[in-house]
Amino acid sequence: MIAKLFLNHPESVNESYWAHMRFALWFAGWLALAAGAALVHAFLPAAFETTGSRIIAKLYERTQRR
Repeated sequence: MIAKLFLNHPESVNESYWAHMRFALWFAGWLALAAGAALVHAFLPAAFETTGSRIIAKLYERTQRR
């Protein structure tokens, strides 16, 4: 059960538990920045016009190269 919860998925992408955690936290941080930019953009359309979508595109590209 422990392996299924903590190890199977990281191993399936050739990472250790800690390497996978580091990547997931890095990814979450960038997603939070994209969400913040989108939130500001919702109220001030001239602000952060492409920031959110640009971050998402870079994250997608990064995950496809893994």
